[in-house]
Amino acid sequence: MFHLIANSTPKNLRADILSGLTVALALVPEAVAFAFVAHVSPLMGLYGALIMALASAVLGGRPGLISGATGATAVVMVGLVVTHGVEYLLAALILMGLIQIAAGLFQLGKFIRIVPYPVFLGFVNGLAIVIFLAQLGHFQTKDAAGELHWITGTPLGIMLGLIALTMAIAHFLPKFTRAMPAALVAVVLTSLLVALLDIPTKTVGDLSSIAGGLPSFHLPEFPLTLEAFLTVLPYSFILAGIGLIESLLTLQLVDDITETRGQPNRECVAQGVGNIASGCFGGMGGCAMVGQTIINIESGGRGRLSGIAAGLFLLLFILLLSPWIEKIPLATLVGIMFMVVIGTFEWGSLRLFGRVPRQDVLVGLLVAAVTVVADLAIAVIVGVIASALMFAWNHARDMRITAEINAQGQKIYRVYGPLFFASVSQFAEAFTFRDDPQDTIIDFAQSKVVDHSALEAIDALAEKYRSVGKTLHLRHLSPECRQLLHQAGDLVEVNIAEDPLYHVADELRRPARPHTHPS
Repeated sequence: MFHLIANSTPKNLRADILSGLTVALALVPEAVAFAFVAHVSPLMGLYGALIMALASAVLGGRPGLISGATGATAVVMVGLVVTHGVEYLLAALILMGLIQIAAGLFQLGKFIRIVPYPVFLGFVNGLAIVIFLAQLGHFQTKDAAGELHWITGTPLGIMLGLIALTMAIAHFLPKFTRAMPAALVAVVLTSLLVALLDIPTKTVGDLSSIAGGLPSFHLPEFPLTLEAFLTVLPYSFILAGIGLIESLLTLQLVDDITETRGQPNRECVAQGVGNIASGCFGGMGGCAMVGQTIINIESGGRGRLSGIAAGLFLLLFILLLSPWIEKIPLATLVGIMFMVVIGTFEWGSLRLFGRVPRQDVLVGLLVAAVTVVADLAIAVIVGVIASALMFAWNHARDMRITAEINAQGQKIYRVYGPLFFASVSQFAEAFTFRDDPQDTIIDFAQSKVVDHSALEAIDALAEKYRSVGKTLHLRHLSPECRQLLHQAGDLVEVNIAEDPLYHVADELRRPARPHTHPS
C-alpha cells in the first residue's frame, strides 16, 4: 500500500483521507438500504462495500473511483436470494467476478468509449433522478401494522430543517474554506446539534445496527452440479454486465471531471477481484457508485488513498465506532445525497432542446427514462441500439444514385453513400433493368459495400439483369468490398469491371496502359 502514497504530498494525503472519511459515512446507509433490497443482512452489505472499495482503490484503473454495494445489482440479487438463498448468491458473485476479469483480460472495457454522448448524458441525468427518488424512502415511517406512511407535522419539519442546514453547509462552506470537506463538516455539526438539543429524528441506528467483526473467509456451500451452475449463470452474467457498465460509465464521468484518462480494462479486472473476494468473505459485492464517487471528487479525493481510506474507515465503523455512527441523523445523509443529485444532473442539457439534432435529444430522454423505470444496464443498451438505428437511418437517407449513358452506349449508375442494410431498399428501387441497355455499369467510386445485406442486394440486382439477358458490371470496388465478395464465394454472382482510367486495386496509382477485367 505504501507505493500508492509515495508520490503524494501531505496536502493530497490529507485531502484523500478526509474525503475517504466523508465517503465512508455516506456508504453506511446506502449499504444497509441495498442489503435490505437484496434480502441479505446489513453486515453483508457493509462487508461488500468495504471489500469493493478496497479492491477498486488498490487495483482499479481510475484513482478517486469509489465502489460499493449498489442498488443496480441489489435488484437483480433479490430474485436469486429469495428462491435459492444467500449461499447461491455468494457463488454467483464468484462467477460474476470471473466474467468481469475475463472481460478485462480480453480488453472489452475499451468498448465503453463507443457509447454516444447523448446516452452518457441520459445515464447521468437518469442516475441523478434515481438517487433523488431513493432518498424519498427516508421520508416514510412504519405504523404499528407495519404499513408505510409519509411523515408529517413536526417530524417532517425537523427533517426538512436538517436537510436544509446540511445543504447550506455543503454549498456555502467551500466559498470560505476548503480545509475540510463540507459534507464531513455538515455531518459533524448536525450530529452535535441533534445530540445536544435532543432533537427527535431518525438516525442511522434506526435502520439497523452496524456493529460486527472482521469478515471471515467462507467458501459458499454450493452444490457442484450442472443444475446449480445453470441456476446461477444467468444471474452472474446480468450482474457482471450491470456492474461493468455502471463502473465504466462512472470511470468515464470522472475522466471528464478531472480531465484525465482512466484504464477501463484494468477497472474490469479490479471489479472482478472485488466481487470474487466478496463471494469468499460474505459480502454482497457491487460495482462503482456514481454518488459516492462524486462526493469523493468534490471533497478533494483524487488519489487511490481516498478509496482505501473509505474502506478502512468503514471497517473501523463496524469494529469500534458503530455506537457513534448510528447516532448520525439520516436527514444529514439525505441532504448530502441531494447535493450529489444537484451536482450529478447535467443542467446544461435542458438548454439543448432545439440546439442539437432532435434524435440526440430523444436518445438522452429515452436513456434517462429507462434508467428510472428499469435499470442502468438496460438503459445504456437501449440507448446504444437507438443511437445506432438513428445513425443507420440518417446515413441511409444520404444515399443517392445518378445515371448517364456513356459514348459506348453503356448506362452508368454512380452510387454515392454507403450500401448497407438500411439503404438496400433505396438502392434496389433506383435501377430500371428492363429499360437499360445490354451492358450496365454500377460505379462504386463514391460508395462502399458494407455488409451481407448489401451483397444480397447486388446479387439480386444482377439476377434481374440476367433474367432479361443483360449484363451488370461493378466498377471501383474498394479492396474491402472485393474481400467481401471473395468471402461470399458462390453466394454472389456478379461481374467486376476495372475502370479504364485506373486500377481499382490501387486507386492512388494510374497504370501505364488502360485495361478491363471481366470476372
